Amino acid sequence: MGKATRVSFGEQLAELGPTHPSIVVFDADLSKSTQSQLFAAVCPERFFEMGIQEQNMIGAAAGMALSGKKPFICSFSTFVVGRFEVIRMSIGYSQAPVTIVGTHCGVAIGEDGYSQMALEDIALMRTLSNMAIIQPVDDRETRAAVRFLVDYDKPAFLRLTRQSVEDVHNDEYQFRFGKADLLRDGSDAVVFCTGGVVYGALQAAEELATEGLNLRVVNIHTIQPLDIEYVVSAAEQTKNVITIEDHSITGGLGGAVAEALGEHCPTRMKRIGMSTYGRSGTPAALYRHFGLDGEGIKRTIREFVR
Repeated sequence: MGKATRVSFGEQLAELGPTHPSIVVFDADLSKSTQSQLFAAVCPERFFEMGIQEQNMIGAAAGMALSGKKPFICSFSTFVVGRFEVIRMSIGYSQAPVTIVGTHCGVAIGEDGYSQMALEDIALMRTLSNMAIIQPVDDRETRAAVRFLVDYDKPAFLRLTRQSVEDVHNDEYQFRFGKADLLRDGSDAVVFCTGGVVYGALQAAEELATEGLNLRVVNIHTIQPLDIEYVVSAAEQTKNVITIEDHSITGGLGGAVAEALGEHCPTRMKRIGMSTYGRSGTPAALYRHFGLDGEGIKRTIREFVR
C-alpha cells in the first residue's frame, strides 16, 4: 500500500519550504488532516492558521500572492471550494497565483459521510477559465505536481485523497503539466481515469485482457487544461471511450472529455463516477457500492464495450 496523496503533499511542501522563501501556507483549522502541519513544523513564521474562516483565508492568500508570495491554502475540498464566490473574485478574476489544496475528496473519505465529501469541486473549478486543476494518482506524481506548482504563476487547484493509494509510477516518472499519462496501451477502448480510481482501472484492464479485451488506460492528472489533442486522437483510434472518477460524472473529468469529443470527435462514451449523493461507510465498501472498485469498473466496461 502506498500513502495518501495529502501526506505526499505535506511532506514535499515541508521539504521545499526552507529553500523557497516565497512559499506561505494557510490552513482553516485542519492542518493535521491536510498535512500542512508538516510545513508549519519547519517554517512556522510562514504558516498561518486562520481557523474556520475559509473566506478570510482565501482573501488573505490572494493579497499575499499579489504581493509576490506563493501561497498554498489548505482545507477539506468541500469546505474551501464551497467558498466559490470568494475564489471566483479574489483568486480567479484577480489572477492571483494561489494554489488551492483540497483534501478529502470523493466518496473514499469513508465514514465521515457526504457532508465531508467533495463530489462537485472539479465541476465548480472548471468554470474558472484560468484555473489549473491537478489530481495526482500516487506519491511520486503528487510530489512532482507540488514541485511544479511552487513555480506556477497562475491560479491552481490541487485535489488530494484522504485514503492511501497504490503506486502506479516508478522512480523514472516525470510530471508533464497538461499532458495525458499513458499507463497501459490498448486498441479496443480507451479508459481515461484520475485520482483514487486509477489503480482499480489498471486492475480491471489487466483482468479484462484475459477475456480478450485490450484496453488503453490513461491517467489524466491535469483535468484543466485538458490534453484535448491526445483525448481526440485516442478516441479516433479506439472508437470507445470510458471515463472513471471519484467525482460527479456531471462537470468532472467525464464532462471535460465529453465536451472535447462533442466538438472534435463524437464517439461512443461511458462515464463512470458518482451520479448521486455520497453516504457513510468504509472507503472499500463505498467503492464497491458505487462500482468504483476494480470489480465494479470491470463489470461496467465489459458491458459497455461488448
